[in-house]
Amino acid sequence: MIELIKKKSKNAKNDVLSGITVALALVPEAVAFAFVAGIDPLIGLYGAFMMGLVTAIFGGRPGMISGATGALAVVMVALVAEGNELMPGVENGGVQYLFATLILMGLMQVAAGVFKLGKFVRLIPHPVMLGFVNGLAIVIFLSQLGMFKSGGEWLAGSDLLVMLGLVALTMGIMFGLPKLTSKVPAGLVAIVVVTLVAVFGGVDTATVKTFIVANGGEGIEGGLPSFLIPQVPLTWDTLVFIFPYALILAAIGLIESLMTLTLIDEITETRGSSNRECIAQGGANLLNGFFGGMGGCAMIGQSMINVNSGGRGRLSGVVAALMLLSFILFFSPYIEQIPIAALVGVMFMVVIGTFAWSSFRILHKIPLADAFVLILVSGVTVVFDLAIAVVCGVIVSALVFAWQNATKIRARKTMKEDGTKVYEIWGPLFFGSVTAFNAKFTVKEDPDQVEIDFIDSKVSDHSGVEAIQTIVNKYEEAGKSLKLKHLSADCKNILTKANPKLEEIIISDVDDPRYYVMANVAMDA
Repeated sequence: MIELIKKKSKNAKNDVLSGITVALALVPEAVAFAFVAGIDPLIGLYGAFMMGLVTAIFGGRPGMISGATGALAVVMVALVAEGNELMPGVENGGVQYLFATLILMGLMQVAAGVFKLGKFVRLIPHPVMLGFVNGLAIVIFLSQLGMFKSGGEWLAGSDLLVMLGLVALTMGIMFGLPKLTSKVPAGLVAIVVVTLVAVFGGVDTATVKTFIVANGGEGIEGGLPSFLIPQVPLTWDTLVFIFPYALILAAIGLIESLMTLTLIDEITETRGSSNRECIAQGGANLLNGFFGGMGGCAMIGQSMINVNSGGRGRLSGVVAALMLLSFILFFSPYIEQIPIAALVGVMFMVVIGTFAWSSFRILHKIPLADAFVLILVSGVTVVFDLAIAVVCGVIVSALVFAWQNATKIRARKTMKEDGTKVYEIWGPLFFGSVTAFNAKFTVKEDPDQVEIDFIDSKVSDHSGVEAIQTIVNKYEEAGKSLKLKHLSADCKNILTKANPKLEEIIISDVDDPRYYVMANVAMDA
């Protein structure tokens, strides 16, 4: 019992300290993505707070952090701009359309969880996962390069050297401290130390405050988010306008969240609930729509900071969200003094930890198609979007799988003593292998008695069933007798339902014990 208490208290301490680290790193991220979307920074911060709190409590993956993300912000830019055009006489009309879209988006995501669509994340191949994390690491790295600009121009001279020095100090602390002690998160220590060096050393460098002001904001100080109903016309035209945006945002949010969940599962060697996460993500976005937040999804960068800092429980996410709110309410003057360089250094260490460096080692050892998918997903992630990259990777992997299996169908031809020709089919019969299957038969040259044995073949779809029907018709037109053996129960049902006469040519007396085993396995599954 004492050991259990010690373990729990240790986990709680790690969760709290890790949550504080994540909250500090969330501030510039949320502000930056709000600027990308063309909305007030406080809306981004409120969104990160509500997303983080709801998903930490109700989500399917303890330790995973959610908040405002760049992938969603890019879509929101067009939404807000078009919304402003639809209500030209209304201040922040586009933002009102954003809140309405978030409500619909949340309902879609909740529905995805209720109907258990989250399980389809299991269909994502491993090369797609590797490409996803590599591409995301590159995106995170590129997003931090903008911090090395001032007034649209790259830093130079002493300003650049100071920035690089503080980034290097942050990374050095995060690299070296874990070798000395693991009792405190290295990221939190690095941020505190660099902030103290900058403040008390009188170092002239960009801070959270100067970053916000430079982008047209005033600061992060604000009150509690308040309930509101989006002020948009309740008309069919409004639904037609927001529906495509809601669908795209819901899809991107769920794909990123479920991919992040899978990655954290692998790192922590535990398993989260994808369907529960869908419901939590949807509920959080629904809340954002009614309380004036930006919305969002899981953040792999912040999740990696949390996990690497020892945050594995729900408490870490709750602490991060509550600390973010406390920054807004009480501690904004202090948080605004944090050097941007410290947060950049933390994110650079996230990049190093996120990138799958092993992919370079295995790239020439894995099948060429898998290597292509890995590189493709990485590239599309950088150029376009994470969700588009994952969809492309899954489609290419599926096409490669279909093509490879399309060539695996075989037909061994034997003759019985009574002159009956037997085609023993081996391999999957589906849309991709139908052409090869049809080419196996020589109807005109075959004897009057023919059997097709499917014991080593699986009829996988309707295309396969239609191929069997076509072969049957050809032999009937040639006036020859054809029998079908060892068809699966579902295939027999489909064939006889389409043409009851086919029951006469299907041999139901099974004489091979292997068929019983296969049939039972299929029914049990």
